[in-house]
Amino acid sequence: MSGWLGSLVNRAVLLVVGVVVLTALLVTLAGSFLSRSELEQQAANQVTTIAQLVAGELDDKLSQRLEALSHVAQGFTMNEAAFGERARILMRRQTALRHMFDGLYLIDAQGKILAEHPEALNMTGLDVSSRAYFRHASGQLTPRISEPYLSNHEGRPALMVAAPIFDHQQRFIGMLGGAISLAGKHLIEELSRIRIGKTGYLAIVTRSGTVLAHGRTGEVMQPLKGVSPMLQGAMDGFEGTAQTRNSDGESIILSVQQMSEVPWFVAAVWPAREAYAPATRMTDAFLWMLLAVILLILPLVLWRFRRLMAPLQELGQQVHERHLGVRNNPVGGSGGSEIRQVADIFNMVMDERDDVMSSLAEREAFFRSLTRGAPIGIVQADVLGRIEFVNPVFESIIGLKLAELGGSHLFGCISDEDRDVVAQGWQQSLERQEIFRGRFRLQGPTFGRPVWCQVMTAALETPEKVMGTITIVRDISHELEVEEALRDEQQRAENILGVMQDGVLMADTGGVIRYANHAAGRFLDSDGEYVGKNVFELVGIDHEDQALTHEWFLGRDDLDSLYVTLRNLSGNTFDVDLSMIHIRQGRQNERLVFVFRDDAERRREEERLSWEATHDSLTQLLNRRAFNASLNKCLDESSREEVSSVLMLIDLDHFKPVNDEGGHLLGDELLRRLSDLFKDAVRQSDTVARLGGDEFGIILPACGIERAKTLSERIRAGVESLELEQDGRMFGVTASIGVTELVAGDREPKDVVARADEGTYVAKSKGRNRVVVMSAPEQ
Repeated sequence: MSGWLGSLVNRAVLLVVGVVVLTALLVTLAGSFLSRSELEQQAANQVTTIAQLVAGELDDKLSQRLEALSHVAQGFTMNEAAFGERARILMRRQTALRHMFDGLYLIDAQGKILAEHPEALNMTGLDVSSRAYFRHASGQLTPRISEPYLSNHEGRPALMVAAPIFDHQQRFIGMLGGAISLAGKHLIEELSRIRIGKTGYLAIVTRSGTVLAHGRTGEVMQPLKGVSPMLQGAMDGFEGTAQTRNSDGESIILSVQQMSEVPWFVAAVWPAREAYAPATRMTDAFLWMLLAVILLILPLVLWRFRRLMAPLQELGQQVHERHLGVRNNPVGGSGGSEIRQVADIFNMVMDERDDVMSSLAEREAFFRSLTRGAPIGIVQADVLGRIEFVNPVFESIIGLKLAELGGSHLFGCISDEDRDVVAQGWQQSLERQEIFRGRFRLQGPTFGRPVWCQVMTAALETPEKVMGTITIVRDISHELEVEEALRDEQQRAENILGVMQDGVLMADTGGVIRYANHAAGRFLDSDGEYVGKNVFELVGIDHEDQALTHEWFLGRDDLDSLYVTLRNLSGNTFDVDLSMIHIRQGRQNERLVFVFRDDAERRREEERLSWEATHDSLTQLLNRRAFNASLNKCLDESSREEVSSVLMLIDLDHFKPVNDEGGHLLGDELLRRLSDLFKDAVRQSDTVARLGGDEFGIILPACGIERAKTLSERIRAGVESLELEQDGRMFGVTASIGVTELVAGDREPKDVVARADEGTYVAKSKGRNRVVVMSAPEQ
């Protein structure tokens, strides 16, 4: 095959045939696509129309039967006794209804069948009160078409059209029912037998997924199988037309139409292979015609191209003779202008080649003069590695002149320790036609120590042969000294980081740890084996309920003192002051440096200060500020609570004598004991606060005034019974307590506090040591 394509004639023929075939295929595909699109629209419209017609016709028939049955039921208005006695007579008169239904039934208010047609069904006296259609007719008192059910007559599937019957006072006395059988030939089965094309069919299904009629399988009262998303949507009320697949994986056009009289839908199905068959046949015919055309034009095109290419073959022969030196005259060509243009170009190229060859000597001399001023060493050698030219920089590196180096082998300049390894690598690179790169020591005969150099060698070659090598040499002795100094500095920095208390960690942009000091291991909890692992897999970093990923850090500038929570795989949690800086941000080998400073002590101090700001240091109770905040919250929530909230203010009686006579230490101890008494007396949800001096406040959310009064009396009695002994003398106090209820009219805490405070004043004015309930103002 490759030999046949080597001919331009054959390639041109193949190109022409390919263009013809491609054009024909594109036209075929375009025509097939357009015709198929039109066929798809026509098929979809046809399926939709059939589904709409069937759904409409079935709705009409069911509506006629429902209206007729309802009309007859309205004419049965009578008392319940007469209805029971005349049921058989009424049934015999319903000649019109007999043609609409497979069975007619008159049922009393208790669900017992009084009369039926035909009487051969033998269901008179049967109790059908448990049937859904009877429960609906007796409960909803409206005509209705029932869901499909299995009848008492041989268990056949059927539908019941039910209409309630009322007496003159519109009381339910019974029901008239018309049964439509779903077994054998019936109005639904007749519609489902309609065919779409040869293999298309109809199905009538309830929204609950029960098949009433299936034009392909003949199933009745069977659950719908292989429910596709479109059929699932139809059971939820969807209607429309689309191309989908059935349970066998076959492509079909499916149209779903919902019915208005009953919760059913009509599904019209047409297999796509039958619907689109005309387009397929047309495409096959066009392809056969294309094959016939290709077989006819192929020999003709091949003959014509051979005639056109004959002058080009003659030109090729002349070019070959000129290349071998047999022909000295310029080549000439007949035929088309393109062939003559090729001959002219070849003659011009040959003239230019002669000019190039004559200038090669000049160029070589220019190269050598140019390399003399280069800042790096340059060595030219032949294919055997013998030195032909070196520039002054190389002479200074090796300590020898070109006259001394000329003809010697390049490897003779390499130190003894590196020579064998360099020779092997150099040879392998030339064999693979690769550039040799290396770093080794060059040793001159007069140098006391070798010189470290970075060397790169490439072959000088033409397409026909290798002419030698060119080697570039750069003295890197000073660079190595700088690298050694940098390594020393790096070791010094690592020693400093190793003794730091703060954790220091460096990771790449993917989160892989490149360095971490010993202190960082406490946070990572990885037994020192963390280098090379992903820091974001070892620990989780959270800030204000947000998990910080390595993408988050990459998208941020440098961070200073970000308070975060760090959690490692062992479950240990640290409050950390985190700092981060970018190294070489946005460039190659970018690094992220994290500094973790344990912030737990500072946060504990903040929590302590926060606690002291809201609590009384002596009694450990809430202070006035926290009390007011809690009262504000209780006022906001009181309107939504069924049981009222209560505020209690406690003012100690005779506390000053305790301080004056027993001393402040005794007074402080008494206040602490009273605080414990108050906290033990109330619920955990209640608020107990020291408002100042010998005044206390208690907030009782959703407590109720009666329960609060009882609690207040218990607290008063507890205060009265509490005594402390000092120097053989007993000290104690009593309490004047003001109690008030929080109501919707209370807008400000001061209103409630003033009311309760007034209660304490009233208690003191009545002799102290008592509870006074202050009523809230009327709304």
